[in-house]
Amino acid sequence: MKEVMSFIRANKVNDTKTALANGGFPAYTCRKVLGRGKKSVDNDLLKAVLGVGELPANEFGESLTETTRLIAKRFFTLIVQDNEVDKVVKIIIEANQTGNPGDGKIFVLPINEAYTIRSGEPTAEAY
Repeated sequence: MKEVMSFIRANKVNDTKTALANGGFPAYTCRKVLGRGKKSVDNDLLKAVLGVGELPANEFGESLTETTRLIAKRFFTLIVQDNEVDKVVKIIIEANQTGNPGDGKIFVLPINEAYTIRSGEPTAEAY
């Protein structure tokens, strides 16, 4: 079994839920998270786009220049059989890919053990 973890844009949650359900993966966990990637803000480009010599001295300007600003994202995680990983990854990419920075990341991790809490028994089907 594998765990597929993905960080996506907040506005892509419904598209992702629908795509996963239609692909045969109705069981997952989704959480609101805050984070940021490696990319920093290009102040010169930002000033050119806004058409001003300096960024505004208000909350808007501060939020654009603050390199530690956290961005709202959504975190999906689901457990699948090894042979289903490629299908799930493809579904998530197709539902979230815009071609722009910030589309998200997907990580795949091995699941070594799983247990049913009700019975305490080990299980091969954790989902």
